[in-house]
Amino acid sequence: MRPPPTSPVHKFPIRVYFEDTDAGGMAYHANYLRWAERARTESLRAMGLPHQLMMERHNSLLVVRRIEVEYWRPARLDDALVVETRVMAVRGVSLSLDQRMVEEGAGQPQTLATLRVDLACIDRHTLRPTRIPEPWRSALGRVGEEGE
Repeated sequence: MRPPPTSPVHKFPIRVYFEDTDAGGMAYHANYLRWAERARTESLRAMGLPHQLMMERHNSLLVVRRIEVEYWRPARLDDALVVETRVMAVRGVSLSLDQRMVEEGAGQPQTLATLRVDLACIDRHTLRPTRIPEPWRSALGRVGEEGE
């Protein structure tokens, strides 16, 4: 497993509920994507830059272009997890993030899954790529640069 990046991290707590588990009592693999989406949304909100504002003021939205997921250990019913989100790069119309699902139970934190997420900014009407608008570009760029 690769070491975590050093850029600032946003932490979003998650609890594994019965509805999140499969027949084997482990968190269903697709739920990791839902949890990652919630954490990305909340990390923008924590910077004072919610998706809704981007849509209303700039007719733009961030959409997933690519996700790579590595599952290391299963999350189980009632586990307390934290989704860590780090900005890795900000480019003209795209953004790359590192996200991790970490169990912070008793003892040393355990990484359960790692995600590499590439987002693209698109015009919500034409669905064509568009530059990430200000102030998102500056705020995300500053966050990504702090870890370099």
